Amino acid sequence: MPDANYPPVGFYFRVSFGAGGASVDNAFQEVSGLTMELETTSIPEGGQNLYKHRVPTVGKYSNLVLKRGLVAEGSDLARWCSSTVGADFSAPIVPRQVLVSLLNEDGNPLASWSFDNAWPVKWSISDFKAQENALAIETLELAYSRFQKV
Repeated sequence: MPDANYPPVGFYFRVSFGAGGASVDNAFQEVSGLTMELETTSIPEGGQNLYKHRVPTVGKYSNLVLKRGLVAEGSDLARWCSSTVGADFSAPIVPRQVLVSLLNEDGNPLASWSFDNAWPVKWSISDFKAQENALAIETLELAYSRFQKV
C-alpha cells in the first residue's frame, strides 16, 4: 500500500529553538539552506599528467536561512540576534539548537533536521517600496556546526 504522505508538501513545517520562545519566534514563511556537501582535494599522480586523484576532505554546510514577516515588537529571537550580530563581543556568543520539522496533515513531524550550535551571522529586512503591495520581510541567517536528520 502506498504511503499517504508521499510525496510530502513543502509548505507545512515548523521551526523551533532550543530555548523554546514565543510562537511568533517560531513562525517562518520560508526555510532554506538545508544543504551539505563533501569537499574534495585533488592530488596529482606522480609521473602522470593524465589525471588527478580526488579525495574527500570535510563536510561543508551552507547557512540556514529563515524568513518571516517583520516582528515590530522585541522578541527573544530579535534580542538574540542583536546580542550576536550587533554586539561588540564583550559577551560570548550563545549558540542554540534549531530544529526544522516537515509536518504531515495532522501537524506531526514526517522528517526533522537538527542544527547544532547555531548562531546568527546576518539579519536583514526587505526593501521598502511604495509602488508594491508587499510585506516587510526579515531574513535571519544562521551558521552552525553541523546538521543531521533526526
